[in-house]
This record gives sequence, structure tokens and C-alpha cells, in this order.
Amino acid sequence: MLLIGNNKLRNVIKITVPFAVIPAIAILGALAFDEKKHIIISLAAAVFSLLLFAAGFEKKSTGTRRMVIVAVMTALCFAGRFIPFLKPVAALTIITALYLGGEAGFLVGALSAVLSNFYFGQGPWTAFQMLAWGLIGFFAGIFSEKLLKSRILLLLYGALTGIAYSFIMDIWTVLWYNQGFDIKLYLAALVSAVPYTMSYAVSNVLFLFLLAKPFGEKLGRIKIKYGV
Repeated sequence: MLLIGNNKLRNVIKITVPFAVIPAIAILGALAFDEKKHIIISLAAAVFSLLLFAAGFEKKSTGTRRMVIVAVMTALCFAGRFIPFLKPVAALTIITALYLGGEAGFLVGALSAVLSNFYFGQGPWTAFQMLAWGLIGFFAGIFSEKLLKSRILLLLYGALTGIAYSFIMDIWTVLWYNQGFDIKLYLAALVSAVPYTMSYAVSNVLFLFLLAKPFGEKLGRIKIKYGV
């Protein structure tokens, strides 16, 4: 397992990858690459997501154990995308981040998008899905202490991130349609996407309500036992 020993470098990666590098990759893919080359963009985002994950731990053994759990949670997210209407992807990503950290949450969200889209369809939108689900996990890790203490705050976070997911994906919609960003088109896209936005929010709240406790108990025991 890759180990990044330099603390300053790890901190730089934790800031630049989720907030600069992957957003830039997603936007570049939407504006400069045709749909036949979208897989290059998705794979680049996946590589940087792995780099971010590697920046989140200091010991090789810890990273290896964490990767196993991340693989399991990613597989569950993959399977969850086959559930009609309401999807547990964001909820499982959030739960992962609460117990394993924001970097692990970002990786679960990003990999869930790129891997499941080999079935549901790859395209320039994949990088935006990776970014959206990744950031949902990343911020869940940042606010994990408060979210773990309050079930109400956790459910509220789920609702807000469902809305945020739609806001991020509508950036892709405008870039694809207009080949550039236009605030009026963006606002129109947000309005037209209200039913989908509500379904994302409801889905997150529902699955967090159902899964946060049972999954949290298991992940919490693993974290204590193995120090992941």
C-alpha cells in the first residue's frame, strides 16, 4: 500500500485534489473532450481519488485494512444503484466517511460512480458524479464528530447533500448544453430538476435513517479492533 510520508505533501493533496484537481478534470472533460474520450477523464479522476485516499493514512497496514473496507462499501454502493427510484449510494458514502475519514468517503463515492457506470453508461457526466459523491463523503468526514453525535444533524446533512448533488450535476448539464457556463441556463436547469433533487434528498434521508446505525456499529467495532 502506498504511503505518503511527508505531512505537508499529504495536506496539500487533501486540499488540492477534491477542491481543485478533480473539479478541473471534470470541467476539462465536459468542454475539451468528446464523448469517445470520456473514459480518460474518468480514469484520471479515479487515480487522483486513490491518491487522496493514500494521503489519509500514515501506516501501510492501516491503509491496507481500510482499502478492504472501502472495497466492500464500494461494492454495496454498486449494488445499490440497481435499486429503482431511491439509491443508497450517497448514504453509504457518508457512513463510510463517518468512521474511516473523508478521504475514504471520497474514494467510495468516486469509485461507485465510475464502476457502476460501466453498466449504466459512461460519459462526461461520470467525472461530475465522481466529484459530487466524493465531496459528499469528504465533507461527511470533516464533520463526522458532530454528525455522529446527532441523528438529526446527520439526516439534515443527508438532505442537504442530496440537493448539493443535483446542483453539481446541473453544472455538467449547462456545460454540455452550452459549451460554457451560463447562470441563466444553470438556474433554469435547477428549476427543471426539482423532482430529481427532491428524490436525491429523500433517498439520502431514508437510507441514512435505515442504515446509519447497523452499518455504524459494525464499522465502529472494526475501527476499534483494527485501528483503521
